[in-house]
Amino acid sequence: HDVVLLKLVGMNPVVVHGGGPQIDEALERVGKKSTFIQGMRVTDAETMDVVEMVLGGTVNKEIVTLINQAGGKAVGLTGKDGALIRARKLLVAGADGSKTDIGHVGEIESIDPVVISTLEDGGFIPVVAPIGVGKGGESYNINADLVAGKLAEVLRAEKLVLLTNTPGVLDKDGKLLTGLTPKRVDELVAEGTLSGGMLPKIGSALDAARGGVKSVHIIDGRVDHALLLEILTDEGVGTLIRSK
Repeated sequence: HDVVLLKLVGMNPVVVHGGGPQIDEALERVGKKSTFIQGMRVTDAETMDVVEMVLGGTVNKEIVTLINQAGGKAVGLTGKDGALIRARKLLVAGADGSKTDIGHVGEIESIDPVVISTLEDGGFIPVVAPIGVGKGGESYNINADLVAGKLAEVLRAEKLVLLTNTPGVLDKDGKLLTGLTPKRVDELVAEGTLSGGMLPKIGSALDAARGGVKSVHIIDGRVDHALLLEILTDEGVGTLIRSK
């Protein structure tokens, strides 16, 4: 609903989503146990089939349906559509310098936003599942925050908004940090204040800020109308990172 309202006030939102819990449930139903290395799911060919079905199918179409029911015009796609996201295999680096192959997990090679621009020109809201395509047509699962950040850069977006299940970026005492610069974020990472699941979001946020996105917002998606409150009010509901 918030996405539709942003469209109505003259913004052109693009939605990028993940689906980890839904993937876990689907894998359990087919009797596959998930293994993780450095927080990333080891993804063999069978697992990738499930990931693509869940992300590109179930989750993507649920979001599209909700937006359309709220009065918007949403179109769902993956990085395969229009060759939107070109990807290559991600090798996980170990502390000893070794590289581990974890299957169909990818990193972004390039993004061609033509299909996104075409949809927006037609008044549609693109809803993107973070699946990339390799040179041989193979599918790669990519971290959704990384896709959102890189897409924001390529589209020269005014804002990047990352929804989380926390109030935002917190200091060591659990206090919300509302206004940050890339320099301050680097300091927080170096001192260990930022760690775990927040690191991919922070990395994506910094890359986007340094890549020309004017502001990055990390907000609590559990708050009603968090998107509207952060973007359309002075108070906001999360952490704002400005490019300078």
